[in-house]
Formats: sequence, C-alpha cells, structure tokens
Amino acid sequence: MPSFLACILVFLGGGVGSLCRYAVWLFARPWQAKFPWATLIANGLACVALGVFLGWQSQALLSDQRRLLLVTGFCGGFSTYSTFTAETWGLWQSGHPGAAVANAVLNLVVCLGCLFVGLKIGG
Repeated sequence: MPSFLACILVFLGGGVGSLCRYAVWLFARPWQAKFPWATLIANGLACVALGVFLGWQSQALLSDQRRLLLVTGFCGGFSTYSTFTAETWGLWQSGHPGAAVANAVLNLVVCLGCLFVGLKIGG
C-alpha cells in the first residue's frame, strides 16, 4: 500500500499538471476547430518535461519522492493520451481520416522528438 505522503505527492503533481493542461487548452482554443492542437502541444510539452525528469533520474538527481511528484503526478496530469485517442477517433468518425492519421502520426513523432529533447536537457 502506498504511503500517505506518496499519495499526496501524486495528487499535488497531478493537480498542477492538469492546470497546465487547461492553460494549454485556453492558449490553443482559437485553433481547435480544425485540428486538436491543444492535445498535441500538451503531449509534446509533457514529453519534454518527462525527458528532463528521466534524465535527472538517470543521474540520481531525482529522489523517489520527487519522481512521484514530477513524473507520476505532473506528467500524468499534463499528458493527454485519452483525449488524443478520443480526438483521433472523432476525426475519423466525422469523415476526416486524413486528419485522424495526421493527428496520430504527429503525436507520435512530435512526442518522441520532445522526449529526446528533454533527455538531452535533463542529462
């Protein structure tokens, strides 16, 4: 059973991550009508952050408690895989298979690239 502190750290990190996700949505709202840009941006930024945190962890710069706060909590709250899949399916169902495939490919390529950048930054 996880400790109370571990649960609080994940809760706090997830809350901040979710607020950041909402801020990205507010920022990208003007462009959302034709393509789910907010999800792509949030996923990319979350992957950069995850790369930085994993880089720190590989250098023993990230304690278990900070990993819970930043990796499990913050990145978990900030990334939007479930939203990404729902939006991709929605594009496909609404007769835009090209946009659905583009969304899937862009999320994969951008997020892998962002993770690489984050790993370089983090260590």
